[in-house]
Amino acid sequence: MTTRDIDESVRAELNRLRESIDNIDAAVVHMLAERFKCTQQVGHLKAEHHLPPADPAREARQIQRLRHLAESAKLDPAFAEKLLNFIVAEVIRHHEQIADRPGRREPGVR
Repeated sequence: MTTRDIDESVRAELNRLRESIDNIDAAVVHMLAERFKCTQQVGHLKAEHHLPPADPAREARQIQRLRHLAESAKLDPAFAEKLLNFIVAEVIRHHEQIADRPGRREPGVR
């Protein structure tokens, strides 16, 4: 059976749900973009003050916080943790790149 063979009311419901999914996906992308704007600022601040790109204690707290949020939202906490780990790995990579850039300022030097 293909989508052409299904009842029109089922097709309409599929389209409605898929449009909602598409809207949610767009919102997720925009939220991630905003998150990365903030983490870029954190990366510059860390680099300026010679702080390490990673903060394992904060990351552990964030994982626990996100797992609790996922549970209350009826989302698999293991999935939420994997997602956060993926995002944090990318953030750390960005922070390392920022710290390695030539010509970055020393603390207090403008």
